[in-house]
Amino acid sequence: MPVNPVLPSRFKRPSLLIVGCGDVGLRVAALLRGRWRLLGLTSTPERLPVLRAAGVVPLPGDLDDPASLVHLAGLAGTVLHLAPPARQGHTDTRTRHLLQALAGARTLRRIVYASTSGVYGDAGGAWVTETRPVDPGTDRARRRVDAEAQLRRFGRMSGACVTVLRIPGIYAEGRPGGHPRERLLRGTPVLRPEDDVYTNHIHADDLARACVAALHRGPPQRVLNVCDDTELKMGDYFDLAADLCGLPRPPRISREQAGAQLSEMQLSFMAESRRLDNRRLKRELRLRLRYPTVGEGLTAEPGP
Repeated sequence: MPVNPVLPSRFKRPSLLIVGCGDVGLRVAALLRGRWRLLGLTSTPERLPVLRAAGVVPLPGDLDDPASLVHLAGLAGTVLHLAPPARQGHTDTRTRHLLQALAGARTLRRIVYASTSGVYGDAGGAWVTETRPVDPGTDRARRRVDAEAQLRRFGRMSGACVTVLRIPGIYAEGRPGGHPRERLLRGTPVLRPEDDVYTNHIHADDLARACVAALHRGPPQRVLNVCDDTELKMGDYFDLAADLCGLPRPPRISREQAGAQLSEMQLSFMAESRRLDNRRLKRELRLRLRYPTVGEGLTAEPGP
């Protein structure tokens, strides 16, 4: 009797399309390589060999060019959307173009979206759960609110399970711009204690693990804060990093002085204070953080 060359569906590797396959996407690929069929959308020719070396099949396409995305429908049953919005406007046209390309794909079952905790706006240092209404204070955050709304609406209409991860500052040794050492070496000041704000963090490896957990068991149409257990103000975070790196602590300045010395982007991160609650992350994704505090994460060796 001839052998049927078609494997039963339970033996086939699931397919994942990674949109925005940068540092975090490659960390996710390292965790899934060999168990999933990995596809990566990229608009940069120089990224093709990088993706191939990571076990990811590169797919040329540009989220700013809808015509380049028409081949995406039906390629994967799961999508990990890590791409940021464009840098202007109040809406996320890139997510709209992606969803237009994916619309009608009967095989699409799940989308995990990497958003930002900036959608909450300023909470005055209060604890923030996922039930807090969004109140974005910047256009950058407004674009993310728009992307979240588009994705959740798409999920309701298509039946795909959409899970939104709200992510604060990502750090890791070896990640471009991902270690506070660079800022400390520049001597960039921080706010004095009476003006300082609470800040939140997640190690890039733990973020990748959270993405993988969401791909497997992310609740449908659900939002999850993805952060560690650290409860520090921004200046205390950089003081800790300086001590761990054997570098001088950054100078402390008033908010008025900061307005004269720092860039608009730097000031925007000092304008909002909140402490993210991560209980839903641990309970629903059953994620045990590898680096529960920044003290552990800042001293970790680079790794997948």
